[in-house]
Amino acid sequence: MSEIAEFTRHLGHYLPAPDVALVERAFAFSESAHQGQFRKSGEPYITHPLAVASILSQWRLDAQGLAAALLHDVMEDTSVTKTEIETSFGKPVADMVDGVSKLDQIEFQSREDAQAESFRKMLLAMAQDVRVILIKLADRLHNMRTLDAMAPTHRERIARETLDIYAPIANRLGLNALYLELQELSFKHLNPIRYRVLAKAIKSARGNRREVMNRILNSIREGLKHEGIAATVSGREKTVYSVYKKMREKRYTFSQVFDIYGVRVLVKDTNACYAALGVLHRLYKPIPGKFKDYVAIPKANGYQSLHTTLFGPFGTPLEAQLRTQDMHRIAEAGVAAHWLYKTGELDIAEAQLQTHRWLQSLLEIQSESGDSKEFLEHIKGDLFPEEIYVFTPKGKIMALPRGATAVDFAYGVHTDIGHHCTAARINYELMPLRTELKSGDQVEIITSPTARPNPSWLNFVATGKARSRIRHFLKSLQQRESAVLGERMLEQALASLKMPAESITWERWEALAREYSAKGRLDILADIGVGKRLSFVVAQALTRAANRGADEPVAHTTKPGALQLRGVEGVAIQYGKCCRPIPGDAIVGQFRRSQGLMVHTRDCQSLRKGRVDTDQIVDVEWAPEVIGVFEAGIRLLVSDQRGLLARLATEIADAGANIEYVSMERPDGDTVVAMFFSVQVRDRKHLANVMRALRRITEVKRVQRART
Repeated sequence: MSEIAEFTRHLGHYLPAPDVALVERAFAFSESAHQGQFRKSGEPYITHPLAVASILSQWRLDAQGLAAALLHDVMEDTSVTKTEIETSFGKPVADMVDGVSKLDQIEFQSREDAQAESFRKMLLAMAQDVRVILIKLADRLHNMRTLDAMAPTHRERIARETLDIYAPIANRLGLNALYLELQELSFKHLNPIRYRVLAKAIKSARGNRREVMNRILNSIREGLKHEGIAATVSGREKTVYSVYKKMREKRYTFSQVFDIYGVRVLVKDTNACYAALGVLHRLYKPIPGKFKDYVAIPKANGYQSLHTTLFGPFGTPLEAQLRTQDMHRIAEAGVAAHWLYKTGELDIAEAQLQTHRWLQSLLEIQSESGDSKEFLEHIKGDLFPEEIYVFTPKGKIMALPRGATAVDFAYGVHTDIGHHCTAARINYELMPLRTELKSGDQVEIITSPTARPNPSWLNFVATGKARSRIRHFLKSLQQRESAVLGERMLEQALASLKMPAESITWERWEALAREYSAKGRLDILADIGVGKRLSFVVAQALTRAANRGADEPVAHTTKPGALQLRGVEGVAIQYGKCCRPIPGDAIVGQFRRSQGLMVHTRDCQSLRKGRVDTDQIVDVEWAPEVIGVFEAGIRLLVSDQRGLLARLATEIADAGANIEYVSMERPDGDTVVAMFFSVQVRDRKHLANVMRALRRITEVKRVQRART
């Protein structure tokens, strides 16, 4: 094959002979493994891994990475095992091939599950070795370039996946040229008619404006030369997809999108960037609010450049980018610049550090995610193309996705700060935690040692890190509180079997955990607390284990006594909104699988109407001393008078209750108003005192407790 000869000749320009030999061995191994296999286009399959390796050689990837690229499909599509690859090419190459391979050997319930698990595997392998994602991106690029050979349904699925996942990852890693090409190819296959129409319109518009563009470029070159600034000035054409995206986001027609041309100015150093910017602003007036300084504040992927938009000739907006040659290399190659420019003249330490931080955050998110779909959801939140830049009180810059809140900032600083945050000072003003941040904001987080994450935060956080930390904390909290409840329920069940809880040995718990396929005692207790297991069944299993091998039969059993509620059980026990039980009410418990114990009043209408399995019902009662406050409803009919609501609120407060919610309804033309108060009380006696206080107000016609 002439392709392999040309490929190895190119490798000789930057790799030593032993490394080229390793790559040639990998090619021979791959060619043999794929013998007899063909692509949809009819070409021998080996042309694909060779094309992928050729793309990577443009980034000057090392020999191990190129070998892995040539072998990347052998585990997935042939009988070759990871052990064989490791024996022939070493562990790093085998690990990379394994990281890129999909999980086709495992059965999944749906394509989404398989896709999510494959992404998780690939991204975690990438966190260990970034070459994995470079191989996968090059693989995806070649597949997109040759997508015409696939069936239309497959084309659409692969293009959508590329646009949603792979293009944003390329952008996150700073691979700008790759990012733009993946977007363009995806758009071409997802919307072929729109693509053709727009491409034709852009080609026509560029032809009409070419003379104007040449005049602009020449005037900029002359202006820079006059100021003694050595620079390379070139026109920069926007892609079809970027024009389409602008039309869609701004609701423009094509004729309104003037800036299909741009200018790129490359200079020798940072000072020359700012000097050249001054020249451009003298030649053409800048559009206010359209200047961005990514040199002083680089993007999270290491990208640096000055962006400005100018009023060009005839009022046409003109986008301009100004950067140094080194900045341009990082802008185009991103994390791949590590291999592309290893000679030392390029300072890419910060870009590498930013990438490393993001990759490490993937490992942390993975450790806290329950499943692959949840992990994928978290990292999708971190693939935002747009970012904001905010400052800590000490002036440190932090990059966050657009839409990030003070809670995202808190978790970005440190997990403990996020867990204990209570409010934020944004630009020295006290603001709620859900406040969206803007570029340039200075943010200070106020914490309290007793504060803890609120489940409502999940409705507004924007970063994967914050979302995964909050979910992990809430799951751990629920498990701990469910385990405490489960332990109390089990103790009562064991007491009815005449088995003291302290007599259960650690070995007996371990044996039961193995039987139940649980991690240990804590898991079993938590399962009891959330209703996955019945305390009586677990107690019998432990008793059977205790008596196994003994001569006497298991002791006669009686039904466990009622579980006493003390009001400190936390999220493991919830109180029904349908009947609002409070201490003093006759109550009953209902287990809802994986959600814990729901407490209702015994006369709750919702419970009576529902079809509830008797196994789900648990006897519960209030403990002699109950701690905390409980939600109760009060419904009133009142004559409408000015200032009445304030008097009602004062009476409720004077009775020692707190108002959670108020609503009112007035029929048209009626002077009588129906009001509803949700109040926090300690027990029935406290509620009676509140209602008595309300009856003393002359305008109150009727007071009654509201169950719903």
